[in-house]
Amino acid sequence: MSDSERMLERFVRLCEIPSPTGSERAVADAVAVELRELGVEVSEDGAAEEARAGAGNLVARVPGRSDAWVVFCAHLDTVPEGGKIEVVLDDGTYRSRGETILGADNKAAVAVLVELAARHAQDPPPAGLELLFTVAEEDGLRGAKALDLGSLRSRYGFVIDHASPIGEILVAAPTYKRLAAEFVGKEAHSGIRPEDGRSAIVAAAAAIAEMKLGRLDPETTANVGVIEGGTATNIVPGRCRIEGEARSIDGSRAAEVIGAMVDACTWAANERHCDLHFEVTEIFRGYRPRPASPAVAVAKQALERSGREPRQLATGGGSDANALRAAGFDAVLLANGTEANHTPEESVASQRIVEMLDVCEAIVAAAGERARPAEG
Repeated sequence: MSDSERMLERFVRLCEIPSPTGSERAVADAVAVELRELGVEVSEDGAAEEARAGAGNLVARVPGRSDAWVVFCAHLDTVPEGGKIEVVLDDGTYRSRGETILGADNKAAVAVLVELAARHAQDPPPAGLELLFTVAEEDGLRGAKALDLGSLRSRYGFVIDHASPIGEILVAAPTYKRLAAEFVGKEAHSGIRPEDGRSAIVAAAAAIAEMKLGRLDPETTANVGVIEGGTATNIVPGRCRIEGEARSIDGSRAAEVIGAMVDACTWAANERHCDLHFEVTEIFRGYRPRPASPAVAVAKQALERSGREPRQLATGGGSDANALRAAGFDAVLLANGTEANHTPEESVASQRIVEMLDVCEAIVAAAGERARPAEG
């Protein structure tokens, strides 16, 4: 079996191990067992409880030929699957048979990183490898937030977790603030004495109608994605809960938008004589790497050397890179060639997985070169 065939077989096997956030134990064990069989050092931290995950974060290390280290990061958890995942290969592209996710987010990257270790377990790479497999990424980046960055030997690293064409370097990501608001009115019989009631659903609807939602500017979005309340059609609803979010590359802009959403809720509750309980939570903080970021420089160099044009873009999504950068670690998010993540249409071409491994090898080579003392 060739390296590529072994990696693709591993990808299929990992996808078919269920690992929704909070239930990562089985896939974490599978990854750790394979790495240890290769003779690679693997440790699991104590983040499981804090991250509300089924396992802790895994860190594997492969010493290199220089004293430099570089970390690659992929997450073990997935969004909830809609049933048993059965992977099929259709004209060179992996998909799920049935109405469920594939799990390429992020097991395509997990398979690549394990293969990177397999290649260098007996053949030291130009720079030491730290392979970080996080948990609970899909719900607030909780595993990466709980990671002890002081345990890493690397000064910079790469998160392989963006569903877009290989070659993209995501150099800006948003601050994400979440709003949960509950309107409390008064129940009454809707057919006999509706005037005695105060509809919490009407108040919530008025609040949503007052909000500016969608794409607000090139760097800012807002959305209300959940509304639930009421008990029966013949009862004026006494409670209604909405959940929404604001995202912006500019953290102050995200705060401004979520504040306006709270103001809309407050106004609507007062107008409809309802009580209001709300909570705003910052799920993750945005970033823009400095122009001198070693991670960005190495990514550009590696992509160019592997025959791909580096494209520096912003993203509206979050990743473990948000958590790592918020803690002061120079991490950059890279595209991995997957498509339609979080949906039953999720897919990845086998060639994209192979290409991602090539990019990772080029990054390790570039990192090793930077560690060498300048001649003369």
